[in-house]
Amino acid sequence: MHIGKNITFIKSAPNYGEFRDIPLPHLVFAGRSNVGKSSLINKIAGRKQLAKVSGTPGKTRLLNLFNVDDSFLLVDLPGYGYAKVSKQMKTDWHKMIDRYLMEAADRILLVFLVDSRHEPQKKDLELFDYIHQLGLRFLIASTKIDKLSKNQLAKNLAILKNTYTPSDHNRFFPVSSRTGDGIGPLVEQILNEIKSIQGE
Repeated sequence: MHIGKNITFIKSAPNYGEFRDIPLPHLVFAGRSNVGKSSLINKIAGRKQLAKVSGTPGKTRLLNLFNVDDSFLLVDLPGYGYAKVSKQMKTDWHKMIDRYLMEAADRILLVFLVDSRHEPQKKDLELFDYIHQLGLRFLIASTKIDKLSKNQLAKNLAILKNTYTPSDHNRFFPVSSRTGDGIGPLVEQILNEIKSIQGE
């Protein structure tokens, strides 16, 4: 199951002003560098190279925009955390993302990626608090579930689920981009949420 049939790259934008006039909902992907964001985007889009997969964390440095069936925009945000860039560039990234999320809040469904192999990370929790402050619609995608034993995975998912979705586990989706596990339910929920934004 994929999010759309015709997915085309529009542009890489340095700020929201570059695409504010496109009257469509935004499906936004955010997560730490190296959390598997590009792989997940490629998987749900059914394309191998839609989002570039890189061995170098922090490769995405602009807001990368894709048109999905003329129904909504897919927006790939820069990863945060490990990118080997200057402090000034990191500050600029944060300003760019903050401004975009604030100004486009009512159009956004944000898919927030967390790594199932790790307990909640400080930077993840900071961004998650910010998502709540802005009142954004969100889903949690817990990635790389194929990397753990069943017992360890169950323990880790319980911790992550209770941290990020304590009152609504229906917003939590364990997924593997490699095996495809969990992708169908995540795509289905994404499309339902996008429809609700379109109907507002």
